[in-house]
Amino acid sequence: MSIPENSRPLTGPSPRLKAPPGATDCHAHIFLPGFESQPDGPPIAELATVDNYRELQKWLGLSRVVITQPNAYQAHNGALVEALDQFGTDVARAIAVITPDTPRQELERLHEKGVRGARIMQLPGGAVGIDQMLAVEKNIQEMGWHLMVQFNGRDLPTYYDELQKIEGRYIIDHIGKFIDPVAADDARVDDILRLIDKGNAWFKICGAYETSLTGAPEFSDVAPIAKRVIQHAPDRILWGSNWPHVGVQRAQYPSDAQQLDILLQWADEQTRQKILVDNPAFLYDFV
Repeated sequence: MSIPENSRPLTGPSPRLKAPPGATDCHAHIFLPGFESQPDGPPIAELATVDNYRELQKWLGLSRVVITQPNAYQAHNGALVEALDQFGTDVARAIAVITPDTPRQELERLHEKGVRGARIMQLPGGAVGIDQMLAVEKNIQEMGWHLMVQFNGRDLPTYYDELQKIEGRYIIDHIGKFIDPVAADDARVDDILRLIDKGNAWFKICGAYETSLTGAPEFSDVAPIAKRVIQHAPDRILWGSNWPHVGVQRAQYPSDAQQLDILLQWADEQTRQKILVDNPAFLYDFV
């Protein structure tokens, strides 16, 4: 089956935020020719290649990228590895889908390619859910990898005890992904801060447009949550573009420049340096 070429905008008005050297996009997806959607995964509407992303990267002034295995490919990491080969490990890392049974030899191969974590997706289309999370962690523990966990933040009380059991590092993805957004003083946001304070949790600013009911550019219903967590733990915050935004209809396609510029509203310059450069350099082993 032939997948159409990318038709998403890859350039436009420059973002107001001038990204510092080493700025890292910690959440982007790549869809390559020759790699089709897997059973149980959503269809691939169009390609999003390494060359496409490099154009976007130049537009936004970014230097490094962390590729996240998309749901479409499920546990088939072939496109992810191909993308890492094209990018090179000097500028790219990745989050793969790993199961409790992924062999050690395969983990070592993926590590050499640049994989540094395993995706846990507790939402429709996810390949590996929270029910397997601790078994996956046990499998990747000796690799020094982390987990990247996405769930509906409104359901956090259901998952809180399991998250507390994680021994290694992990990321709470997509601003907690509250569907729909809650107040910043909600008890579930309190729980996120407690998880971060335990010492092994990180928090990713990514995909505000997916859950916000008030919309761009302020995202006024999501912003208070993000600002509270950023202020509480600036050393534990990451940022991601979520490109190519496959979860929204083209009519609601977000501005990539705006996705970066929200950091001007949510963090001061010193904190933006941590979010875009220092924190991902530490977590993803960028030299």
